[in-house]
Amino acid sequence: MILTITLNPCIDKSSRVEIMKPESKLRCEEVVNEPGGGGINVSKALKKLDAPSVALFPAGGHNGNMLCSLLKEEEILFHAVDTKVETRENWIVLENSTNNQFRFTFPGREVLEETIKTMVDQIRSFAPTYVVASGSLPPGLPDYFYGLIVKNANAVGAKCIVDTSGPALQALKGKNAYLIKPNIGELCKMLNIEWLDKEEVPDAAQQAIRDGFAEIIVVSMGHLGAWLVTSEKRYFVEAPPVEKKSTVGAGDSMVAGITYSLQRGKTLREAIRFGVACGSAATMNDGTQLFNKEDAEKLFTVINE
Repeated sequence: MILTITLNPCIDKSSRVEIMKPESKLRCEEVVNEPGGGGINVSKALKKLDAPSVALFPAGGHNGNMLCSLLKEEEILFHAVDTKVETRENWIVLENSTNNQFRFTFPGREVLEETIKTMVDQIRSFAPTYVVASGSLPPGLPDYFYGLIVKNANAVGAKCIVDTSGPALQALKGKNAYLIKPNIGELCKMLNIEWLDKEEVPDAAQQAIRDGFAEIIVVSMGHLGAWLVTSEKRYFVEAPPVEKKSTVGAGDSMVAGITYSLQRGKTLREAIRFGVACGSAATMNDGTQLFNKEDAEKLFTVINE
């Protein structure tokens, strides 16, 4: 069973406007509300692949109730821990005249550390085979929290995949997650170096592996594709050309595709190919719709072996 963990969930609100113009009343189209946050998006993507998961997250207030209702509507299994504070929301606005996307991401309110610790301790009760912890930390939570998730996952024999950034990612040094997914800029920060080109990425990722960040490092390189690196192997998968409409959820879709493949016993090469296929397929859709399974499967067949 796959357990996803979202420490800072949200309601994603998306709309369209003809043109973004300052000091003007902007006439927007109808708002679309969707459950969001890294791990929740991974659960949504796994649902599209007919792979069951349970989404574990803190939630509170009106938005927290809406979040749970939206997940019920999408028939996604979840367990929410009450935080007593309002769950955050994000805004995505598409400018019709230019097809430019404006993403407004809010930090949310501070959640008690003990509430999150209680939630993380519940990992053991789900007996998962894979734990996917993804997204940002809520305000006030120490950077070490993803390391705590890795520790709890390892304690029950689960493979822990972490997708985060900034200090929370850097704090994973020595924690030995199963897999992490930094982009090339984040990999530079992890190793305290200024710049890497594409061909230097595998050596840098293997240094991060020696530093104990993870057994496997997937380095996302946007429209170029992604590297998958272990202590002994390195695979590069070129992203297929697609008509891009939105990049929202592409990273979470990639993580879902990789996790899905690994759980089914696929090779690492197959896993990264399908992950890139899912991530690329997600960019073909508007707003926060993630990907269509048919698009991902079609792209998988054309990605380089």
